[in-house]
Amino acid sequence: MPYLIDGHNLIGQLSDISLDDPNDEALLAQKLVGFAARTGKQCVVVFDYGLPGGKSRMSTRAVQVVFASQRSSADRVMIERIGKIKDPRQWTVVTSDNEVLETAKVRKMKTLSSPEFADLLRSPPRPVVDAGERADVSLSSDEVDDWLNFFQGGGNN
Repeated sequence: MPYLIDGHNLIGQLSDISLDDPNDEALLAQKLVGFAARTGKQCVVVFDYGLPGGKSRMSTRAVQVVFASQRSSADRVMIERIGKIKDPRQWTVVTSDNEVLETAKVRKMKTLSSPEFADLLRSPPRPVVDAGERADVSLSSDEVDDWLNFFQGGGNN
């Protein structure tokens, strides 16, 4: 399920990125790349007022970074995209803007507020091994001797 995210709304909810930082968009894009890698989800993040507007070079395979033109806004871009998405029930819209949230709900899209999604970004990654299925990492003394032999130059047993 891909996410359509209002970037500046989200930055305003994060304690480790400030809207006053000149690199705030790049920092959020990097944070979303990590989120996408950990969850396997795609993200489209939209920011206000980029020059010249449109897709940014900050985009990756998993995270598309889009800037609204000087004559538009992230909210307008998001509303337009919401109207054009072919599979709206597969998407989640992340914003604190009521008009964008309502537009998404009309299209039967899932929605999260920016504070809710910020909590998702802060949550630790899921463990690779289920707690009930711990890997057996113990070695017998013979196995330890074999490995010691191998790494001490006798690797051709």
